[in-house]
Amino acid sequence: MKTAKASRAIRLCGTEQPDVVGRILKAGPLSAEFDNGNLRYLKVAGVEVLRAVAFLVRDENWGTYVPTLSNLRIEQRADGFTVRYHARCAGDGMEIAYDATIEGKSDGSLEFTGTAVPRTDFLTARTGFVILHPLKGVAGHAVEVEHVDGKIEKAKFPERINPIQPFLHIRSLTHEVMPGLKATVRMEGDTWEMEDQRNWTDASFKTYVRPLALPWPYTLKAGESVRQSVKLTLSGALPAAGARAADAVLQVKLGAPMRQSMPPLGLGMPAAEIGHALHNLDLLRLAAPKTLVCHYDPREKPGRQALYGYRVLCEQIDAQCLLEVVVESADGFAEELRNVAQAVRESGLKPASVAVVPVGDLKSVLPGGGRPPAPPLDALYAAAHAAFPGVTIGGGMFSFFTELNRKRPPAELLDFVTNTTCPIVHAADDRSVMETHESLPYQIATARAFLGKTPHRVGPSAIGCRDNPHGKTFLPNPDNQRICLVRMDPRQRGLFGAAWTLGFLATLAPTGVQALSIGAATGPLGIIYRRNDYPQPYYDDLAGSAVYPVFHVIAGLTRAAGAKLVSVTCSDDSALRALAYKAKGATLLWVANVTPQPRSIELAHAGGATVAAMLDENSFAQATQDPRAFQQSWQEVKGNRLELKAYAVAIVCIND
Repeated sequence: MKTAKASRAIRLCGTEQPDVVGRILKAGPLSAEFDNGNLRYLKVAGVEVLRAVAFLVRDENWGTYVPTLSNLRIEQRADGFTVRYHARCAGDGMEIAYDATIEGKSDGSLEFTGTAVPRTDFLTARTGFVILHPLKGVAGHAVEVEHVDGKIEKAKFPERINPIQPFLHIRSLTHEVMPGLKATVRMEGDTWEMEDQRNWTDASFKTYVRPLALPWPYTLKAGESVRQSVKLTLSGALPAAGARAADAVLQVKLGAPMRQSMPPLGLGMPAAEIGHALHNLDLLRLAAPKTLVCHYDPREKPGRQALYGYRVLCEQIDAQCLLEVVVESADGFAEELRNVAQAVRESGLKPASVAVVPVGDLKSVLPGGGRPPAPPLDALYAAAHAAFPGVTIGGGMFSFFTELNRKRPPAELLDFVTNTTCPIVHAADDRSVMETHESLPYQIATARAFLGKTPHRVGPSAIGCRDNPHGKTFLPNPDNQRICLVRMDPRQRGLFGAAWTLGFLATLAPTGVQALSIGAATGPLGIIYRRNDYPQPYYDDLAGSAVYPVFHVIAGLTRAAGAKLVSVTCSDDSALRALAYKAKGATLLWVANVTPQPRSIELAHAGGATVAAMLDENSFAQATQDPRAFQQSWQEVKGNRLELKAYAVAIVCIND
């Protein structure tokens, strides 16, 4: 074992940047977390009413400023609270400041007021309030919408994910929090509308200021104030103040074998990572992905050398090739695909499947916006079948589910449809990233509704952003911070990345998807370490090869392809994510603690003797530096109790 040491923060999240939890404030039955000027997790008796109320300033590219707060005063009284502060946002020669007041009262009502005054002409895509409703008890449930003209609409929050805004011209929203208790959110100072953030895997419905139909970015004139307010009121039977105490011991219960089997698991393979993957063939063989998702974009001038590299990799690790082809031409696409097919044949690569996506579809389209120039999809898919006879042909999106949902392909002409996901589009704090698991089943159910019988594949997905349909480039991240829409997220290298990935796979595997793929073999989205042009604490100090903790999730679950899944339930799925399947003479159970707190779990099963391997901060050094030894580190479990440290993953073998 090498002598390099990792701090606890590096072991957990790959970064020394703290993920600070805010201060809890209370007003009668209502509690809320104050976090750098905004409110999160507004709850009544432990039941979430709103996920967030935030006054945000965004630049012309939709980047969100981190405000500098001053004159912060928080007064917590027996019957309520008051918060006041001044905030400043500046950049690119522009500056805006705003004053905020938050008042919580004994009846559980709350008012949040913000008044912004630009100190210069200020170019912005959005400045004002954003309100988030959670999914649990909300998606598919009734809502009363008051519009700006005073009309009342009785409707429901969408069950399936709405590709456009479910509600426009909003003044207030009322929904039932629990039997006998309703919450009304009233917004003044502008016109609001709602978008379904499950499109981007956010676990929320977002009501935001300034309709997207209006021009953006827009300029706020220097000295002209913008004042808005959001008021929350409760009506009906108010419960006593306080939240339900969390269970000291969480239950994980195994059930019967399911109809579904574990889908095959693959890895992304960007052309830029071919050489690094070849340098790590032994580790890649140990990971044993069933498929390599090989990306071919003519704009990057990959050449036949890239195709040959894909061939060597697939042959050396015995993986199938899914060739993703970006189609550049809007009218000469048939000839373009014939040329790609010829280059593939000359390289010796034998793809098991080919997915084609027009270059115009790589970028985001706002609701009501025109689709960029692209070939007719029926003709494109016919050309792909002709260019690659006998090969499984797919389409869809190489970017987010949002784009698949807004630009739905003629699925009946395809052998499969694909899209990827990213958990750091709108928020990058640890809790928000883990919460994105909640939205994944809704994505699959929504896709199934318009794909019919055409199989659905998801990935390659990782914490970092594989493709950014909202911008031209990725923000650099040299300081290893938690930033939205970056390719390199430091948590990919920590136990957090392993727990998030297990949660992702555990959530999607039972949904009936045909195949799943994760990140990449190496690089910023990878599972195997390589030196890069940004610092990677701990790993850069090692003398030899190394893997990230997520490697072991992939290496274990690739071997489960085709195994019959076993139903498993957790008493608190916001704290634990679990996946189980039948193996020879045993059931294998994978459990991830998706929180930074240690968790005690009690296993309920009908099996016999139990052994487990624990991927946690104690085993981190061995797991990253000696992966083969770690994979043999099974220990007997006495009784039915397991202790999971922060972001730990337990692999449990239960004899039948």
